[in-house]
Amino acid sequence: MWRPLFAGLGHMIALDPLRIPLRGLTLIEASAGTGKTYSITTLYLRLLLELGLEVDRILVVTFTEAATEELRDRIRKRLVQALDWFRGGVAVRGEE
Repeated sequence: MWRPLFAGLGHMIALDPLRIPLRGLTLIEASAGTGKTYSITTLYLRLLLELGLEVDRILVVTFTEAATEELRDRIRKRLVQALDWFRGGVAVRGEE
């Protein structure tokens, strides 16, 4: 079952990647510059840490090769930031 992040025409619900349920499917649909990539990277990290999923068990889909490359890069950077933080370094919040 998937959960849309909106309710009714023209009525959007604010996206909080720290509160989105991690079970099931979730559709994130929003305009450019609204923080989709940040939300997806946060959800990806949560799936790894909170549910203990392996990387090959997480599916992230986007529409273009350029967007896929950017998302892949941002996920990798987010994982490196988290690892640095766990090792005692300071992780900086990624660009939105």
